[in-house]
Amino acid sequence: MAVPRKTVMAIKSYQNQAEDLVKSYLLADPFMPYTSVIGGIFLCKMVYDLTQLISTFYIKSYASLTKIQRIEWNSRGISSIHALFITVLSLYFVFWSDLFSDQQLAGLVTFRSSPLSVFGLGVSVGYFCADLGMLLWLYPSLGGMEYVLHHSLAGIAVAYSMFSGEGQLYTYMILISEITTPEINMRWYLDTAGMKRSSAYLINGIVIFFSWLGARILLFGYMFYHVYLHYDQVIQMHIFGYILVFAVPAVLAIMNLMWFGKIIKGLIKQLTKRQ
Repeated sequence: MAVPRKTVMAIKSYQNQAEDLVKSYLLADPFMPYTSVIGGIFLCKMVYDLTQLISTFYIKSYASLTKIQRIEWNSRGISSIHALFITVLSLYFVFWSDLFSDQQLAGLVTFRSSPLSVFGLGVSVGYFCADLGMLLWLYPSLGGMEYVLHHSLAGIAVAYSMFSGEGQLYTYMILISEITTPEINMRWYLDTAGMKRSSAYLINGIVIFFSWLGARILLFGYMFYHVYLHYDQVIQMHIFGYILVFAVPAVLAIMNLMWFGKIIKGLIKQLTKRQ
């Protein structure tokens, strides 16, 4: 049955209006930070519900979990998806994109940004807001003060970089460390599912060790070295941004070293039991 021409024209008109709305407002540069943050929060809610739905039907042990354990199970689904998204985007900007390349002569590297880089940071701000809100609402069931401090520092630094356009290269360098999040979450999932003695748990521990060493220890050293090489550009940032470039990575690096010590102890304990 043929659709009347008048109906087709009306649908096309609404479609054009919707596209104009998205381009002129939702994705316009002045609105990009706000729409991306709101979009990030919305996506967190969607992933939380999808994790809950999928786990209910396909994970047998999910039904036997306590209410708090189910909430944490779902929230770790959010952090894993965010980690995969922001890691891919961060690797692209830091190692493949020309935006922050030293060969690019379009201004100081500390002041470069693009609509995509702003959008990516906005989604991360939305995630940190959503996850921090859950941490505080159920504190300390989902994590202690070290998690609150980590999310607060990360959220403030990412938000400042997004709104100001300063230091986005260093922000993305630090966000590469999110690559360790899925492995940490998998360790919790295996433990909660009663698979702590399995080979998968041991392999996961080894993967955590190497990914943590690369993304949260060595990469931080590379970031500070890059800051040293480009200090003449870093010093031209506003004072708040300048402080964030040094203070936030320094605090996170100390926390990473402390957690890395625990990872090593846990891995040695696992290997000793195997022997």
